[in-house]
Amino acid sequence: MPRIKSAKKAMRQARKRTVHNKSQRSAIKTAVKKARADLTTASVLSATRALDRGARKGQIHPNTAARKKSRLARQLAKKA
Repeated sequence: MPRIKSAKKAMRQARKRTVHNKSQRSAIKTAVKKARADLTTASVLSATRALDRGARKGQIHPNTAARKKSRLARQLAKKA
């Protein structure tokens, strides 16, 4: 456990960020699962938006977002 005041604050901030980022990552995963299940243009667009937002904010790696978007787009094109 930290003893220094600034280290205590940093720990509080890290805990708060972790909780927020975890919930955001979960929302991204849910959007991707929904898009994969539905395979409609709207659901894929929603998942793409969520992936882009997550990549921009550092919640997921940009390459992961790109890979998932690419695969969703391919599946949608294959279905159509």
